[in-house]
Formats: sequence, C-alpha cells, structure tokens
Amino acid sequence: MSRRILVIEDHEENRRLLRDLLTGAGYEMLEAETGEEGLGLAAQHRPDLILMDIQLPGLDGYEVTRRLKANPELRAIPIIVVTSYALSGDEAKAREAGSDAYVTKPFSPRELLAKIRSFVP
Repeated sequence: MSRRILVIEDHEENRRLLRDLLTGAGYEMLEAETGEEGLGLAAQHRPDLILMDIQLPGLDGYEVTRRLKANPELRAIPIIVVTSYALSGDEAKAREAGSDAYVTKPFSPRELLAKIRSFVP
C-alpha cells in the first residue's frame, strides 16, 4: 500500500519538484494550492504526512497547521513545514502552530526525503 502525502503549496514549480521527488520514492501525492483546499483534502483523504508551505493565498500555513492540529481526527498527521521563511523565530513560530518539523527552501532533496521517511517509512 502506498503512503499518501499531502502537499499544500501554491507555486506550481515547487509542487512539480516535490511531485518528482515523492513519486520517485514511491509515495502517492495529493496537491493543494491554498490552505482551504488543503484542509478539505486532509479531511477527505487522511494523508500519512503533510508538507506545508507558510506563504499561501488566504489562510497561511501557520493557521492551516493550527486548524489541523485542533481537529481530533487530523491532529496525529505529522506536518513538515517546507518554507522560504528562514528568519530568526520562524521555526519556533511554525512549531508553536503545531508543526512536527521545519525545512527551509531551497532544500536538499536527499535531506527532505530522509525527514519524510522518519515520519512515513
């Protein structure tokens, strides 16, 4: 059974890079371009992991993460923030919102895949 990863990312190029990485590693990928769409797909499909961008149209990744972690049916899904936000305090802010890990862009595909596999073998 393939493991399902939801990617919430508004930039097509970033989704394409993640699609290539994840499908090449044997994962099934669901894609959302907005936080609202991501919340709906998470509730509908119950992915094994979520890769979350912070800068999204509408709800930002912090708010989407807070809402996912507030939902008893979804709170156990690990969330890895993958963002270009790399200023002092950004990782702490992401963790306070409920994320389980934090990766900055540009990311090393090998390191990101290792982090993903630590949550979803």
